[in-house]
Amino acid sequence: MPAVTQLTPPQLLDDGVIVHRDVMVTMRDGVRLATDVYRPAGTDEKLTGGTLPVILERTPYGKVERSRSEIEVGMDGPRTRSEVATYFVRAGYVVIFQDCRGRYNSEGEFTKYLSEGPDGFDTMEWIVAQPWCNGQIGTMGLSYAAHTQAALACLNPPGLACMVMDSGGFASAYRCGIRQGGAFELKQATWAYRSAKESLAAKSDPKVLAALEAEDIHDWFRRMPWSEGNSPVRHVPEYEEYLLDQWRRGSFDEAWKTVGIYMEGHYDSFPKVPVVLMSSWYDVYVPSTLDNYAGLARLEGRPMHLLMGPWLHGNRNTTFAGDTSFGPNATIGGNVTPSWLEFRRHWFDRWLKGIAPANEDPRVRLFLMGGGSGRRTAEGLLDHGGDWISAADWPLPAARTESYYLHADGSLKTAAPSGEAGVLSYDFDPDNPVPTIGGALTSGTPIFEGGGFNQREEPRFYGSRNMGHDLAERADVLSFMTEPLAEDMAVIGPISVDLWVSSDAPDTDFTAKLVDVYPPSEDYPEGFALILSDGIFRCRYRNSWEKPELIGSTEPFRITIEPFATANLFKAGHRLRLDISSSNFPKFDVNPNSGEPEGYAAHKRVAHNSVFCTGTRASSLQLPVVPVLAITPLGKA
Repeated sequence: MPAVTQLTPPQLLDDGVIVHRDVMVTMRDGVRLATDVYRPAGTDEKLTGGTLPVILERTPYGKVERSRSEIEVGMDGPRTRSEVATYFVRAGYVVIFQDCRGRYNSEGEFTKYLSEGPDGFDTMEWIVAQPWCNGQIGTMGLSYAAHTQAALACLNPPGLACMVMDSGGFASAYRCGIRQGGAFELKQATWAYRSAKESLAAKSDPKVLAALEAEDIHDWFRRMPWSEGNSPVRHVPEYEEYLLDQWRRGSFDEAWKTVGIYMEGHYDSFPKVPVVLMSSWYDVYVPSTLDNYAGLARLEGRPMHLLMGPWLHGNRNTTFAGDTSFGPNATIGGNVTPSWLEFRRHWFDRWLKGIAPANEDPRVRLFLMGGGSGRRTAEGLLDHGGDWISAADWPLPAARTESYYLHADGSLKTAAPSGEAGVLSYDFDPDNPVPTIGGALTSGTPIFEGGGFNQREEPRFYGSRNMGHDLAERADVLSFMTEPLAEDMAVIGPISVDLWVSSDAPDTDFTAKLVDVYPPSEDYPEGFALILSDGIFRCRYRNSWEKPELIGSTEPFRITIEPFATANLFKAGHRLRLDISSSNFPKFDVNPNSGEPEGYAAHKRVAHNSVFCTGTRASSLQLPVVPVLAITPLGKA
């Protein structure tokens, strides 16, 4: 058990709270992590008069820096950490913010994700040993601060009593967060480049920071793959090392089962504590959030709440994503809860203090996108609209799977094709990849951004060449559409795309994208092709994630692409569109089609790829359809 630690001299905040800055908490290997402890003013270090429950957040983004998670409806900017801590201290808690290893004021070397389990455990063990802690700890945090929670919880630390995991917490980083469908998520590259500027090396040596600032990251994205000493993060070798390891580790080996990036390996032994899981349809952590919900729900009776909004990553109090507006109902504040701060306080009061709420909230609350006017708003956005709904569980019990089959004439129908003539082919040139235009993305600046965008190429979308043209017009994109819908159709749940394909290359990718197609209107004379979800599959993994096999012949084979789950109301008159291609760059790394080891390719080749739409090899889109009358609206907060 760690010894009681002498806190640093307290600083008195103006509003009756004291803070002990940079308490250096020692980890098992001797590295010390900088920790701020906020407590009620007027008490001694031993908290005379009784102990209190603790709220912990561990972050790589600076424990004294403002977190964008702490902004509410109507605020111009987020609260400071001190303001957040003051709110909770006044409610009867000790609040702790800690810098992750190798970040800001903490010692050690930063290795993304992989130190957070042991460091989190050791921090929890230190907290419960302090005389001011009553042994009850709740955790909270957005994005990486959700990853840190999942990591420590997998090790069953002492004191953990409840969690609020906001837009993060890897179920399996191999399937979502670092890789998807075998491909590498290039948000890891943009994150590494930006975050290297905040590294201990950059902060201590102005020459390192200047070298990073001088890099042209846009040019580097035209020169991939990167290698040792040949990347924009080469100036901070520890960042380059972990990034290249993620990029090159394509097979699902034991390293992917490491604590910190593989929560699903711990579901059955995960602490039996109440958990809030929150994300949003245009966030990159949709599968992690929903897989974690399903995995933790194995324990019958575990208190859990699932919240899924329509926003970008962590932007819970915005009303839009990309060029798409969801209206004033989209925010969590004022619709689901009076404020995000109040939501968390009630959760902690319930599970750290035993204060039962007057009314139990629904277990599942989702924002169903769609149903808006389709007009252009005053801000220049598509009025897609939507509203909050509630459900007893996820996936929704009322959902039924409907199959839409791909036909060689470009149609998407509930009837399967007949005959054997339906084979569509295209050439995929890795030097001319399909540009990413929105979708579920985060951490991509300054290269790409997520959200709901019309699928037309523009200068603002990296890699666009055919300005003003719909991606469906490209020769290497196969587009399939339904007839205009006769009535509204609610798609709520997991999506899959089953394809029969072939290629003349040793390896290649196939991508799938679900689009809500608006009919032409006065505001959008050519309509609006709104991206909802997309996915990718690298063919060397068609038989096994653990043992990749090159294709070897032009014989057809079957693959399944898993775009992210969604919740969208397709209005009558709209069309469902499915786009199939072989690249989505810069969201994912581009397959060179050469079959070389991932992250090492020195050669590229054009792949001749085919999709089968025949009677014996029918390709299809699987959609979870919920009867509109079975949807339960959520009452306002």
